[in-house]
Formats: sequence, structure tokens, C-alpha cells
Amino acid sequence: MDATQLVKMVNDIAAFFVAEATPAEAPLAVAGHLRRSWPPPMRARIIAHLAAGGAGLNELSLAAVRCLAAGESA
Repeated sequence: MDATQLVKMVNDIAAFFVAEATPAEAPLAVAGHLRRSWPPPMRARIIAHLAAGGAGLNELSLAAVRCLAAGESA
């Protein structure tokens, strides 16, 4: 799966969590979802995309992938 598809998926997941979590909890909630639901190669690819600048990731998605990369999640 290419980075464009992963970015769309993360942004869609983040849009769900905007309504389900407080602003402070949302990045950790999204990161937790990615950790539980995405296989390691997908997580590695989105983290690599973040390291390359994170083009296309919205603000919440950027924060969530940073949490994922740092090993933080809810």
C-alpha cells in the first residue's frame, strides 16, 4: 500500500476520533487504533512518511503518527 492510501486512511481515522475523544486524548486514541489495527509494515510505512515530511496528513494525524513513532498510545 502506498503512502497516499495510508495518509487517506489515517486522516479518515482521525476524523472519527475528533468526535469520540477530547483534543488532548485524540492523538493517543488514533495512535492506539493504528497500533492495534495496522500490521507492522503499514505502521512502519506511515512513520517513514512522517519522517519524510508527512505530506497530506492533517494536524491530528500528524500528532497521532508522532505518538505512534514515539511508542505512545491509548
